[in-house]
Amino acid sequence: MAFQIKRVQDDPDPGDGYRILVDRLWPRGVSKERAALGEWAKDAAPSTGLRQWFHQHTGEFGEFARRYRAELDANPEAVAALRRKEREHGTVTLLYSVRDTVNNHARVLADHLES
Repeated sequence: MAFQIKRVQDDPDPGDGYRILVDRLWPRGVSKERAALGEWAKDAAPSTGLRQWFHQHTGEFGEFARRYRAELDANPEAVAALRRKEREHGTVTLLYSVRDTVNNHARVLADHLES
């Protein structure tokens, strides 16, 4: 599968393929035109409760990832929709807005989609 991740604040690139925002909240300071989205998949993002939990426990990324995978397992429709986009478009870029480029939900989601 061809899933990649990128900050939504970074400039769009032709190599991004189909661009999907996977945050529950719209990123500050980013216009819809600048984001150049194909779609916004809020339902594939961590729940509000999990997002708030992680902001209070930033050092516990492993536990966050475990909980997020459980949410994804409980939401097969959202996962299937993203996999369909990959089959339709080839490369899919999952866009996120957090500053941490290593420990973020988009990386967990991409790993989940590729497994």
